[in-house]
Amino acid sequence: MPQAEKLTPDARKAALADLNGWSDSQDTRDAIAKTFEFKNFVEAFGFMTQAALKAEKMDHHPEWSNVYGKVDVVLTTHSADGVTELDIKLAQFMDKIQERVKS
Repeated sequence: MPQAEKLTPDARKAALADLNGWSDSQDTRDAIAKTFEFKNFVEAFGFMTQAALKAEKMDHHPEWSNVYGKVDVVLTTHSADGVTELDIKLAQFMDKIQERVKS
């Protein structure tokens, strides 16, 4: 599998504009982040389970934490030392899951 390449600043800006609620990470790493909010722990855990299955298939794993109905997610591609198309694809998938879990 070829190594993912870090997005250019323009590509990253365009990708973030198309995502729902994602922003540049507030820490010093080159990453994107989002906090997902759910009604309860079961919804949050269901979201994480679906995202984990997709992440495993992609061999691209999020950094995340969960407290009750809140899931904080940070995405970065460590091998590229920044945000790549892998991160954008996983973010898009997570946004789709959120809508399904909440409906």
